This record gives sequence, structure tokens and C-alpha cells, in this order.
Amino acid sequence: MQLNLIITGVGGQGNVLASQVLGHAAVHKGLFVTIGETFGLSQRGGPVLSHIRLSDTALPGPIIPPNAAHMVVGLEPLEPVRILQEFGNEDTVFIVNSRPIHPLNVIAGDAKYPDDRWLKNTLECFGKKLYWLDATELAISLGGAIMLNMIMLGALSEMDGFPISKSDIKDVIRTIFPESKLEMNHKALDLGSKLVQNA
Repeated sequence: MQLNLIITGVGGQGNVLASQVLGHAAVHKGLFVTIGETFGLSQRGGPVLSHIRLSDTALPGPIIPPNAAHMVVGLEPLEPVRILQEFGNEDTVFIVNSRPIHPLNVIAGDAKYPDDRWLKNTLECFGKKLYWLDATELAISLGGAIMLNMIMLGALSEMDGFPISKSDIKDVIRTIFPESKLEMNHKALDLGSKLVQNA
């Protein structure tokens, strides 16, 4: 078994924490895991790309080879499109949060953010399957957009062939978060898995 996963978003969305949670969960299951992170120009607001490689045998390196991503989790919709040509292929499964975060050049009026219909159509046409999820609204209903990463991990745990279950993730976050934060994070994981089940 070998699985190449990318989690992509912008700084401040919890990309790195999500990849660390998955890494710990993989180790607890006896899997080999390597994680590579790449950051944009600014830590908050710039692009963040996490390469997560899972296997039952040793892996050669942390960076996913060109066009070899099996799954891509997008914490916002433009970033998965940015990496399509480099890492995607016709069998890639995309799990994407539909709420955009506008880059600084869009906020400044120097560029236009792509239409959501174009973004969705591009991802649908390029890969094997797209799960287009309204996850930010659920995160806000739990208390804040910061819960988005856990919702998306819950969605990821429902993917066919993904070796880390929602229960595995819950076991890890019990060791990371204080008791007062566990219920909210568990709810976020459950909501994410239901999003996929109902998709």
C-alpha cells in the first residue's frame, strides 16, 4: 500500500496541524509516513502545501513526485487548481472546501478570483472524483473557521482506500488537545464524515 496525499490551503487555515495529526495517526497504525511542507511568501495568507506519503514499506522521500497525488484536500478552492498540472492526474480524488480566501492581489483589485463554477468544473474534469463541500459554514457553526481543518479530516477519513479512520484521528487529538477542546474537535470530525456520506 502506498498513498500520496496533498493538503493545500493558505496560511492560518490549519494545514500544518492537519498533516501532523495524520502523521501521528499513521505511526500509531504501524505505517511508514513522510511529510513535507512548502510555504508561500507569507506564513499567514500565503499558499501552504503539505505532502503526506503513507505506506506499509519505507518511502524514498517526503515530496510527492510529479502527477502522483492520489488524493488532494483543498482547504479553499483555488489552491487545488494551482497544483493540478504538477501533482494531479486522471485518478486523483479531490476533497475541496468551497469557500474561497482571496489572495492579496485580489483584495487589492489587481486580479480577479476565478468563478466558483469554473473552479469546480476544472477539478471535476481533471480528476477521478470531486467532493465539493460547504465546510466553512459548518466550522463557523461550531465556533469558528479554525475548525475547518478537522471537518476536512473527517471528510478525508471517509474516502475509499484511505488507511486512517475517523477513530484513529480522534485517538491522536486526545493526545494533542486539552480536555476542554475535545468535544468540539470530535464534532468537527463527525460533521466532516457526514458531509461525504451525504454527498
